[in-house]
Amino acid sequence: MKVTVIGAGNVGATCADVLAHREIANEIVVLDIKEGVAEGKSLDIWQTSPINNYDSKTTGVTNDYSATSGSEVVVITSGLPRKPGMSRDDLIETNSGIVKSVTENVVRYAPDAIIIVVSNPLDVMTYQAHVTSGLPNTRIMGMAGILDTARYRAFLADALHVSPKDIQAIIMGGHGDTMVPLPRYTTVAGIPVSELIDSEKLDAIIERTKLGGGELVKLMGTSAWYAPGAAAAQMVEAIVRDQKRVFPVCMKLEGEYGIDDCYLGVPVILGKNGIEKVIELDLNGKEKALLETSREHVKEVMAVLDRING
Repeated sequence: MKVTVIGAGNVGATCADVLAHREIANEIVVLDIKEGVAEGKSLDIWQTSPINNYDSKTTGVTNDYSATSGSEVVVITSGLPRKPGMSRDDLIETNSGIVKSVTENVVRYAPDAIIIVVSNPLDVMTYQAHVTSGLPNTRIMGMAGILDTARYRAFLADALHVSPKDIQAIIMGGHGDTMVPLPRYTTVAGIPVSELIDSEKLDAIIERTKLGGGELVKLMGTSAWYAPGAAAAQMVEAIVRDQKRVFPVCMKLEGEYGIDDCYLGVPVILGKNGIEKVIELDLNGKEKALLETSREHVKEVMAVLDRING
């Protein structure tokens, strides 16, 4: 059982660390373009195995995609963070080239792998990887919904003074300001959240969730990595162990929710075949309008990528 993580930055290394500690795969390969980084971080993770009592082997390589051969799942975290003065279009052009090259190599050496994209901008990078790979939309997906939902649940747990384990929620749409939290589908040990918190406080939590990534950038001067890395690892676990977990993931919609040819977060069942079923919730008018706004935003960003790719 092999899983590969492309990119040994903070998110990729965290993902590999979680995969190893949870013994989700026998072999975890970490690949990066910078000489020695993947090797060093993988060795550091492996040296925690006697301390934390696990035996999943983590191996690092520099730009050697042959090491990914036989991977069941590949997680792509490669890409540059947005820098001061860099426009959205600049970021898309830079990272789309990276994701395109990575995907081409993954498909060459691990053609049977299921691909999880974590690179930003998430929705459009999932689009790039899907177009490049030529894989069915059930085998290539983006990680965003689990992260957004985790932030939402964590904020609710603080506000309600309850365990985050007891909170269940779904967030749909694009990754960013136009994401669509669904309070109607948010429960605490089966109790509708609306019975436990007033609407003003809940609205404030929803707004904080939408800006969750930006809040961390302001605090640290860089993007988050612990929660994104763990979220990607949770998706890998659901696939490798055929858990049939219900998670929101970014995928190409082909008529679901009345939306076609757009990459949005929706709840799905994740198992050994990747996305095994899309769950179509019965959205009300307000929720449909929010999802449509999110769709329009993502399509605008997809159009930028289309222009870049000619």
